[in-house]
Amino acid sequence: MADVKTVGIFAKPNSSRATKLVPELLRWLAHHGIEARFDNETARYAGMLVGLDRQHVPEGCNLAIVLGGDGTLLSAARAVGNRAIPLLAINLGGLGFLTSITADDLFPELERAIAGSLKITRRKMLSVSLVRENATVATYQALNDVVIAKSAIARMVYLEAWADGSFVCEYKADGLIVSTPTGSTAYSLSAGGPIIYPTMDSICLTPICPHTLTNRPLIIPAAMGVRVVSKALGEEAYLTVDGQVGSPLEAGDAVECGMSDFDVLLVQPPHKTFFDVLRQKLKWGER
Repeated sequence: MADVKTVGIFAKPNSSRATKLVPELLRWLAHHGIEARFDNETARYAGMLVGLDRQHVPEGCNLAIVLGGDGTLLSAARAVGNRAIPLLAINLGGLGFLTSITADDLFPELERAIAGSLKITRRKMLSVSLVRENATVATYQALNDVVIAKSAIARMVYLEAWADGSFVCEYKADGLIVSTPTGSTAYSLSAGGPIIYPTMDSICLTPICPHTLTNRPLIIPAAMGVRVVSKALGEEAYLTVDGQVGSPLEAGDAVECGMSDFDVLLVQPPHKTFFDVLRQKLKWGER
């Protein structure tokens, strides 16, 4: 990667570990002559009144540091957008499949960044369009998943799924998860979906509590794309992207998902494979 001259920092709110780590990180960066740009949460940990809006943090950065959990990383990934900025995600929380680098490895990883020897992996994102009456009314980017689910008062939603222009099936369920391989270890896994190796070029459809018990998770080639049409009345269905942003759906709305033109660049944990992460996080048996 290019010389690290400017670093963006995104921090999880209300983290006791970040209270100690952020001042240490800012001192380390200043000692190495690296400029820091940071969001409001990071500013509070540093004893400052205000930082930058998250959307402006990545401007001019060579590296982004995420202090928190997977939710903080998803927010940072949206802020980075199509900029080719690697994300160094440090786990300050719980499970964290995406943020699997520990705080103890932060400064050694920054040393590697200065030396230009970070290990980077590319993760595919979904490009998502909400189409209403043949007009696109909203667009999103998803690193993990797109969820179309019942709203608070709905008993069940009716959804039609299409892939590559071919009808797949009608789902009568609590909802449907359209996930990337990266997102296969998130909500989809909890709903009974498969674990997919994160660099595979695929999309997974996982129904949530389907009325027809034979509706099972389905993996398709990413190039096919997915179109999900809501048959729910009124606003009984809701679209959520990466668990953080979204919109209510009207009857006849279509959610179109295809692979994005750009990838998220994640720093790989040192000396650790994806299978190592699975064994650690899911408590699989060791040899």
